[in-house]
Amino acid sequence: MKSKSIQRARTAVAVTAAKAATVASRATGRGAGGMIGGLVAGFIDPSLMENLAGVRPVSIVTGTNGKSTTTRMLTAAMRTTSTVCSNEGGDNMDAGIISALLEGRGAERVVLEVDELHVPAAADKLDADCLVLLNLSRDQLDRVGEINTIERRLRECLQARPEMTVVANCDDVMVTSVAFDHPNVVWVAAGAGWTGDSTSCPRTESHIVRSEDGVDWCATKPLADGHQFRRPAPDYWLEGEDLVTPQGRFSLSLQLPGNANRGNAAQAVAAAVTGGADTQKAVDAVSQVKEVAGRYSTIEFEGRQVHMLLAKNPAGWQEALSMVDRSADGLVIAVNGQVADGEDLSWLWDVRFEDFDDVAVVAAGERGTDLAVRLTYASIEHELVKNTLDAIRACPPGRVEVLANYTAFRDLKRDLAKASARTAEEA
Repeated sequence: MKSKSIQRARTAVAVTAAKAATVASRATGRGAGGMIGGLVAGFIDPSLMENLAGVRPVSIVTGTNGKSTTTRMLTAAMRTTSTVCSNEGGDNMDAGIISALLEGRGAERVVLEVDELHVPAAADKLDADCLVLLNLSRDQLDRVGEINTIERRLRECLQARPEMTVVANCDDVMVTSVAFDHPNVVWVAAGAGWTGDSTSCPRTESHIVRSEDGVDWCATKPLADGHQFRRPAPDYWLEGEDLVTPQGRFSLSLQLPGNANRGNAAQAVAAAVTGGADTQKAVDAVSQVKEVAGRYSTIEFEGRQVHMLLAKNPAGWQEALSMVDRSADGLVIAVNGQVADGEDLSWLWDVRFEDFDDVAVVAAGERGTDLAVRLTYASIEHELVKNTLDAIRACPPGRVEVLANYTAFRDLKRDLAKASARTAEEA
């Protein structure tokens, strides 16, 4: 009894301290305060995450790309059935998860994006009911490590939780390997725009061969039990403008651009239906998502309409480049190399920049020189302007596409908000 009283007191102190840290962070202009609040609370009460989750249904979304977008879509779909707590700001490690749970203590359901490395611990602490596996490819090698290591950790997580529902992308070889033996999988053909990290089989150490149309794939050697490791038959798949589901065919008309987001929507709908949502209502809800933490938004700045796109790794950059409006008046590509971005920028050489010879390109960011070298080798005419706001000013008035990595995107969003506030004051 005494230990329970001590635990309740510790939790109360943690919650109070988190609120104070959040208020202080906002008051001093250091940020929204979510991360610092979660860090403080978690330090005071190490069991806070599981205590805050309680017995509510918990869905986790993870993958190299698309976590924030799919989480926003799944949250929208689940809100057709219940109130939802979610980390919609994108803070996807322990501190961000705790902050979201603190903010949404009264919600009936929890939907969280979680960094791949943190999934095993989070799934255990939160007793997750559903895991959405989007894709697995090379990310920040100096932080995340080799993708095969992530695949093995996630596979072990699923082996320890056979009762959990897994919504998995069967077009992704690594994701399929993670979920292949799991007894409770909903397979979704969500697409695999980037296949550079899935040329070999993580199960058999053999090659992966693909059909001529690029849809089917299989390993050239059998598994230890003699079965073939190949693409599972999907329960959900995209067909033209439609999403085909076990409940029928539904028109999928999204506000967000790109094939990757159609795949994200398909997995969000599948996870929502698994959680009890009506299919048509889930489709309608994901179709209404217009932006995610500033991504895909358009911001007015000094006579320019700045369209914001975010990319973090080779797969994400390749997909984001396909979303760039080639008729725009200018294109700014901004790259930083801070810890949150990954300080190793060798991935720049894996991204195909060669297709942008018909757009006025400006290289920007703290590592704009590295980018400029890459663009030079790609034979792309460009200008180097390291300050991203000045890079936008270097573009002609009109529509300017901005493609930035994590901290470059974050800093530009902040600078544009400040510039907008100054303009409003002067007016």
